[in-house]
Amino acid sequence: MTEPGGLRTLKKERTRQALADVAISLFLARGFEQVSVAEIAAAAEVSKPTLFRYFASKEDLVLHRFADHLGEAARVVRARPAGAPPLAALRQHFLDRLAERDPVTGLCEHPEVLAFLRLVHETPSLSSHLREFLAADTRALAEALAEAVTGRGELAPRLVAAQYVAVRQELTWANWTGLAAGATEDELLPKAVAEAELAFALLGTGAAGLGYGPG
Repeated sequence: MTEPGGLRTLKKERTRQALADVAISLFLARGFEQVSVAEIAAAAEVSKPTLFRYFASKEDLVLHRFADHLGEAARVVRARPAGAPPLAALRQHFLDRLAERDPVTGLCEHPEVLAFLRLVHETPSLSSHLREFLAADTRALAEALAEAVTGRGELAPRLVAAQYVAVRQELTWANWTGLAAGATEDELLPKAVAEAELAFALLGTGAAGLGYGPG
């Protein structure tokens, strides 16, 4: 009897998650460069060919944790209330994630989250692969912005998307480095909110003239 497609997909995703969890645990314990794919496969009790059916590279085992956020900004723009400027929706979304201490904002003091972000930021090959992820996220956001504000050509939405993604990364980096230096979430939150408001105000100055900002 053929297994339903939905169940197959669920089982595949659970396997992907299990493999990624095993790999990340090894990386956090010993360092990314010190752990081989063979060791990951052995720890996960699968063969190397099986592991590579789920992940194309060692780096993908780590960046899998960012997968749910790929295209998130584009989804926010498309789901915004009628008439709301795209940048206003993105601003509110980021502030909401800050309030929830979402790891994607960098403002999460859970030790494993801090260690994971350190692993990503301080491992050159992971940082390089993260840039590819951010480029894909930028393209997705540019498409959503082009749909939201028509008649601006192709360059304007790409420029606004690139600026937003860069600003989001700088805010995330600032929050993570603050926590890594010993501050607590509660101590950093007011500063993180103020810096986010400043960042979006600066973005809005240019974006407003194109129809993306608060006007």
